[in-house]
Amino acid sequence: MAKSNLLRLRRGLLEFRNGPKASLVRSEEAGGPLIAESRSLLYASNAGVEFALQAGKVQNLRVAARYLDGRVLRSGELFSFWAHVPRPSLSRGFALGRELRSGCVIPSVGGGLCQLSNALFGVALDAGWVIVERHAHTRSVPGSIVERGRDATLFWNYVDLRFRPKEDCRLSVYLTQSELRVELRSIEAARFPIVSLAPAVALNESGSVAEAESCETCGVSSCFRHPSASGLVQQGSTAWLVDAWMPEHDAYMSGDRQAPDVLLTPLDRGRWRVGPYRWTGKGFADVRSAPLFVVWRSLVSRRLSAQGASRQRELLRMDAALAAIYAHRIPATALHVVVSQNLLPHLWRSGALAGRSFDVLMTRLPLVELEAQLDRAAGRWPETPTLGDFRADSELVVAETEALGEARHWITPHTEIAKLGGERSVLLEWQRGPVRVKGAGGRLVFPASTLSRKGARELREAVDGLGVEISLAGAVIEDAEFWRGCDVRRTEGDWLAEAAIVVLPAWVEHQPRRLLAALSAGVPVICTRSCGLPPQAGLTIVPEGDCVALRAAISSFIPDRLSGPFTREISQ
Repeated sequence: MAKSNLLRLRRGLLEFRNGPKASLVRSEEAGGPLIAESRSLLYASNAGVEFALQAGKVQNLRVAARYLDGRVLRSGELFSFWAHVPRPSLSRGFALGRELRSGCVIPSVGGGLCQLSNALFGVALDAGWVIVERHAHTRSVPGSIVERGRDATLFWNYVDLRFRPKEDCRLSVYLTQSELRVELRSIEAARFPIVSLAPAVALNESGSVAEAESCETCGVSSCFRHPSASGLVQQGSTAWLVDAWMPEHDAYMSGDRQAPDVLLTPLDRGRWRVGPYRWTGKGFADVRSAPLFVVWRSLVSRRLSAQGASRQRELLRMDAALAAIYAHRIPATALHVVVSQNLLPHLWRSGALAGRSFDVLMTRLPLVELEAQLDRAAGRWPETPTLGDFRADSELVVAETEALGEARHWITPHTEIAKLGGERSVLLEWQRGPVRVKGAGGRLVFPASTLSRKGARELREAVDGLGVEISLAGAVIEDAEFWRGCDVRRTEGDWLAEAAIVVLPAWVEHQPRRLLAALSAGVPVICTRSCGLPPQAGLTIVPEGDCVALRAAISSFIPDRLSGPFTREISQ
């Protein structure tokens, strides 16, 4: 340890004397022609005593990639690995991974970063760049590239990898579900010719590279370096990252989760017994929550307006904050993630999903489809301000689109969302809940806030002259003159007790809870496909924005239901 500290001090003094390394500028541009690339598998195996160390290695690659991906390397400027990747520590998100030390593969924080330095060294060689500093491994791991002389070991900060590019290029470092990929792409019109270098390889006395022992090959389980001595998990798991509670998703989670799985939820309902986060935590190996975040979000939410761009921006900021908390709490051994959709683009951009497979708990239309639907509604009603007052940042839309494209499954009860997901969709059954209403009613109920995206304008046009009484069961957000000429009143008491029919000609509706309640109570429902309900008895579906079809559907209930009080008996 003393020797290592002296070497680190010496390297630090040398770097201080020689000045800072060239600053790498991040670029979002894809770059030009491919100069060189490296692709290497993340896992040698998914079982055995070293699984946890392999998972930790992948976590370390995941963290380090965030510091290098998208960087621009300038011609002639010195690149240093440790100048741009910080010292590995648990607080920075690094984990116990595989490190080769004294001829043995052992657990070490930051272990496994050599896979990245190997890849960087390989592409630098293929590009014909000047290698300034490179250290070969003294032992080889079976199946490694040491024997081909394309390895480069690291140890913070005095065992480094440094080289000088011969042209300006963009560096891409990213993880797929199975591979680490490193790419160099030219950002110049011309390129230097590629020159292959053949660096020396450290050999043993017999003239070959000595093989390192690992916990899977040496057979000594009593060693203090063995993973079992550190209590490392030897089995892969799934991390469930959830936010707003949906009963359909909760039922799916309860039926699909396995004993080693971990639940990340804003608040652990089993522990705190309060709040709207009613996720079932029973049966998980661990439940991790963020109560301070919940307090902050609750305070901020109280100040939000009921509608508008400022509200949407604040909600996105909350999503990003929760995603950042979760990103640091996902176990390194979680090979698979199931994530609530509102958190997906933020986790994708952070790199937390890199090297993992993942499913998405779909809570709304994809942003690109949602905004297209709002654009269609705005084209139908250009005079309303609530259809175009907010659009998400384009980078967020792109991130979600990319992530949804890589997702294994879209999990949803919404039929229209499931159609968009195609074969990847897992269509759940809507949870209706108990029926608690018993009474009489003869009114048409509009069960949502009077927003244009909920079809309030279509309803106003459709009932004109029909003499139908309308009960509004949601907040009145449009101006006071909106319902002029219509027989409208706010619902008093139980909205379903007043209903003869329930009408929601929405452009956007992601959780049609009141429609489900009405159908369960035997009350007919008229809605659009956008409400996400499958065909069933008592349900009439009309096209979005089609006032003529809506009027015809409503008229079909006159005089049977809308000419006076309609009496029914509803069982518990």
